[in-house]
Amino acid sequence: MTQLSPELAHKRDQLLVRMKKFERVAVAFSGGVDSSVVAKAAQIACDQWAIALTAVSPSLASGELKIAAEVASSIGIRHELVRTEEFENPEYVKNAPNRCFFCKDELYSQLERLQCKYGFTAILNGANIDDRGDHRPGMQAAQNHQVDSPLLETGFTKQDVRDLAQHWQLPVWDKPASPCLASRIAYGVEVTPERVRRVDAAESYLKQRLNLEELRVRHMENDLARIEVPSPALPVLLKSEVITEVTAHLKSLGFQSVTVDPEGFRSGSLNDVIPLEMLQRL
Repeated sequence: MTQLSPELAHKRDQLLVRMKKFERVAVAFSGGVDSSVVAKAAQIACDQWAIALTAVSPSLASGELKIAAEVASSIGIRHELVRTEEFENPEYVKNAPNRCFFCKDELYSQLERLQCKYGFTAILNGANIDDRGDHRPGMQAAQNHQVDSPLLETGFTKQDVRDLAQHWQLPVWDKPASPCLASRIAYGVEVTPERVRRVDAAESYLKQRLNLEELRVRHMENDLARIEVPSPALPVLLKSEVITEVTAHLKSLGFQSVTVDPEGFRSGSLNDVIPLEMLQRL
């Protein structure tokens, strides 16, 4: 078990104290490192009165549900699945830059409906202070539903979260971020189950073909696939025989054309090009 710095040990203790005040909690649990640390803290502080709830919808990437179940089991927290229906909301489907608000609003609404069934008094998410510097409309949904962000409130950075996860020996302490599949679709291009399945299949294929853990296939207008891989992997992807094979496979999935981003993988790169006129309409 890794040692914590005095500063991080203090934050951990503050986190656990905050958890105990809630007594009975539900964690919006994706199985990523942030929500896993919150779930572990909830299990320590609230024991049998803590539950992890994982949203299931077409926007969940392949393998993520299995990971969430395995992490919850390793933590020892009760784990239940929640079916969300964000694809039934036209505001979500039209994919404006505030799409995430409607996704999280649906999630938190569904969780609120389960309060009587499971007996929790507070809903928690995994937001940390680094999330405040990014484009995250879902934070407004959390505020609207009075969802608590214990990591943010106790001053955890993303690195703090990973360090505490490693200290607690959580298997996802170094897991790359895996946002929902809808985040790969360019703003203004409708989010449909078919498109997110196409992205999911393309990313799964490329991870295996290139032996990479982290990459993105962005679904752009006119069914264009824009591939982002870490810069060191670009020479491999751009080999003639590799890119020819990759292009043929992605076209077989339904993409009409394929391009490779020369800047490489950047988390949240679609947020860099949000059209001003779209923001003005929100």
